[in-house]
Amino acid sequence: MPVKKIVTAVAGCLCAVPSLIMPAPIQAQQVRLITLDPGHFHAGLVQKFMYPQVDPVVHVYAPAGPDLQEHLKRVEGYNTRADSPTHWREEVYAGPDFLEQMLRQKAGNVVVLAGNNLRKTEYIDRSLRAGFNVLADKPMAITPEEFALLRQDLALAADAKLLLCDIMTERHEITTMVQRELARAPEVFGALAPGDASHPAVEMESAHHFYKEVSGKPLRRPAWAFDVRQQGEAIPDVGTHLVDLVQWECFPDRALNWQKDIQIHAARRWPTPLTPEQFQRVTGLAQFPDFLKADTAPDGRLNVFANGDVNYTICGVAARVTALWHFQAPPGGGDTHFSRLIGTRAILTIKQGEAEHYQPTLYVEKNSGASAADFERALRAAVQRLCGTWPGLEVKPAGAGWEITVPDKYRVGHEAHFAQVTEEYLRFLAEGSMPAWVAPNLLAKYYTTTEAWRLSRAH
Repeated sequence: MPVKKIVTAVAGCLCAVPSLIMPAPIQAQQVRLITLDPGHFHAGLVQKFMYPQVDPVVHVYAPAGPDLQEHLKRVEGYNTRADSPTHWREEVYAGPDFLEQMLRQKAGNVVVLAGNNLRKTEYIDRSLRAGFNVLADKPMAITPEEFALLRQDLALAADAKLLLCDIMTERHEITTMVQRELARAPEVFGALAPGDASHPAVEMESAHHFYKEVSGKPLRRPAWAFDVRQQGEAIPDVGTHLVDLVQWECFPDRALNWQKDIQIHAARRWPTPLTPEQFQRVTGLAQFPDFLKADTAPDGRLNVFANGDVNYTICGVAARVTALWHFQAPPGGGDTHFSRLIGTRAILTIKQGEAEHYQPTLYVEKNSGASAADFERALRAAVQRLCGTWPGLEVKPAGAGWEITVPDKYRVGHEAHFAQVTEEYLRFLAEGSMPAWVAPNLLAKYYTTTEAWRLSRAH
């Protein structure tokens, strides 16, 4: 069973954690995590596995309440599972002054953020100014005002040699990685087409569901997750992943300039209506809280503005990103992802629908005057080279094109991607730096999402 100490702020009582002047330098075996105000299950997923260089004692600072209890239950579930149990020890401070206590006590050197997004940019700012490294779930900013603060924070992190990074799990999905690599093979893909607003060269779409299972159990979402003022709307929230993939796949290792390389043309937002019964099923609450009354329609349903799209140009290439939320997936289904990259020689498309049994599947179509036989030879040679990284990839005919088949061992699932992101961040900490493109592309990403938020509300 996990060892857990909970200290609650009562009448000025302080948690019995020694106060440090500054977090210790990051060295092997010395990464000490702090979880700040966990309200999203992603905070727990960072701890689904152990890491050799991370201290098993994790300090948690949060207000007392159901968000904190759900987080602790999730970590306890990892500690007590039969298969590869973890051995985290959660040292908890619960009280209204949780942020001030975290900043004063400095019980670790990496702050993990995944929860209510209303104060996330503030948490990032305060953590950096206190000398902490920060690993934050998306989004880091949901409004243009927060983007302005994030710009300051990235400059602060660079000056203080602190590492500020967001959790981009979708970069570790196997079909996405293969799509990216094939787009870097000019003999297959050619060059990225420019496209236009009506026919963008890059399209990304994701569909998520309010009711779902995580770690084998129905997910209980907090009521604030249905308030876009706290959670964020479609593009600033889950759309962050899609905008990130546009940058990461189409302009790999290139530092983008958010002021010069990106032009936002149009953006929209629209609601997903939820009945009181659906809201109760996913939150456990029998009625909408007062802070959601303004979003309740005359028919009694809650309008959650969780859908949106944005058309923009990035480095001269037309792109469209769409984020959707439904209540529940169809039987056998789940969250889905669509991605299309149009090149001068080929079109690379990831689909995840019923025809694919809801598994992400990569298709390749010829998009040039080359013969099908010549194109197929080039494609097979490129995939064979990729087998040096992912043995077992194969090419098989699929309609007028080809499918890239992927061994099941690479389909580790969304939850496992959190460990992959965390391991990558730990490597950055050990090296003392991140690749030069990370910070500027983070700015480009959040400029795109927050400017889309502004534009969607201007009409």
